[in-house]
Parts: sequence; structure tokens; C-alpha cells
Amino acid sequence: MPELPEVEVTRLGIAPHLEGRKVSAVKVLDGRLRWPVPSNLPKLLSGQKVRSIARRGKYLLLEMDTGHLLIHLGMTGTLRVLPSSDPLKLHDRVTFEFGKLSLRLHDPRKFGAVLWHANTKGPLEKNILLQKLGVEPFSEEFAGELGADVLYRNSRKRSVAVKQFLLAGQAVVGVGNIYCSESLFEAGIHPAKAAGKLTRPQCSRLANAVRLILKKAIAAGGSSLKDFVNSEGDPGHFMVQTKVYDRKGLPCKLCKTPIAQLVQGQRSTYFCPQCQKR
Repeated sequence: MPELPEVEVTRLGIAPHLEGRKVSAVKVLDGRLRWPVPSNLPKLLSGQKVRSIARRGKYLLLEMDTGHLLIHLGMTGTLRVLPSSDPLKLHDRVTFEFGKLSLRLHDPRKFGAVLWHANTKGPLEKNILLQKLGVEPFSEEFAGELGADVLYRNSRKRSVAVKQFLLAGQAVVGVGNIYCSESLFEAGIHPAKAAGKLTRPQCSRLANAVRLILKKAIAAGGSSLKDFVNSEGDPGHFMVQTKVYDRKGLPCKLCKTPIAQLVQGQRSTYFCPQCQKR
């Protein structure tokens, strides 16, 4: 599933091509996504300019003249900017035309989303899909020791494992499964430790680790397990940098102890039993 780094890589890839351009047409090839694509979207967007492209959590936010287009990549979605003359592919769901350029949502499993938030509905941050998200890991609210404050404050009296606490995204967004394992290893914290038992120094190390790992992942173009490619069709390369994820039985890169695996919430977690003592 595309997580924050993959969505940010996508944003960085499409923004230079689309910001400032006007939509010439919208074609809904198959609107049966996670939520139905608004039937009036072609009429709504025709002639509107893309003023900016931002990201909130795993949502891409295209600011238009009269509102915002929200795009979620779901489990297997990708967004690519292509010449409009390129033939459509199986599983292309929605295309946004900009003259000779086309932005295409390709989504084999149809768990993605294309939604509209009109300016008349109020501030975008009040949108039901965005209002409960945690802070952004690269925002001022999570910078320096403020990040430690966020994690410490939100984890108090929480018996859930710290890995599940991070995955929930209610304290800080964007720490997906791969990045949870890597961040917890970087911070030296066992993934099964109760979130409420994190010390203030541990929260500080974890906040720093989250920022570091996500920054590295973005620089590497994200992680490609099966389907993810960037806006130019290239896979991400962060998986070749992982220190624990998908390395069960291989020696820890720090202490040589074999990497262990456990299942939490039906997802695999990888850790070093020596470097991350419970």
C-alpha cells in the first residue's frame, strides 16, 4: 500500500507538470472506487486551474479554483503524467486532461478515491476524512522536541503496542508498516512495548527516528513491494536500505543477532531482539 513517502514522491513528481495548468477534460472510466467518483466531476473541473498540489497524510490535495480535489491511492493505485496520446491501460480509472498532458489514476484493486471538497463546504481541514489525522511528521508541530511531546502526550495510559500506536496515525501520520519497523529499530524500542510505558527520552528518540526514516524513504523514491511506481513509472528503492524489515533470520547490521519476526494486527513486524529489548 502506498504510504506517506510514496504519496509524497508522487506529489513531487506530478506537481511541476500540473500546477498552473487548466483542466481541459475529465474522463471517469470506472468510478466504482472506495467511494463513488462524483458523477458531476467532469463538469465541475472543466476549465479550473490547478493552483497547488499538497499532501495531508496519504491524501493528495489539488487546490482548484472553487475547491479541492482529494485523491487517495488506496492499496495499489498510482498516478502518472503521460502524453494524452498514450493509449489507456487496463485498470485506468480516471483521467484528468490538460491539453496534451494526461494525469491518470491507475488502480487495479479499486481501493483508491477521487473526491471533491467545494470551498462552500468550509475549510478543507474540517473534511471528515482529514480532521482526525495526526500531525504531519515534517510540520512545525512535530519539529525537534515538539515531536517527542506529541508522542508522549498521546501515548499516555495506552496499553496498545507502540507499533500499533504508530500505525493508527492519530498521533503522527505516515508511519506505515515498513517505516514502523525501521523507526522502532532506529530508536531502539521493542515493537511490542506498551505505548503508555514509553519514557520521555524514548519518545524523543522515536520522533527523531520517524523523521529520519521517512526522509530517507522519500529520497529513495519510496518502497516498491509489488505495485508502486512513481509518476514516471519507476519503482522506489527504499527496500534495499532497510535494516530489519523483511530480513528475518539475517544478521542485524549493528550487532549480528538474527532479525526476528512477529505478527501484530495481521501485519509482519521485524526487529532485533538484542538492539530492541522489551
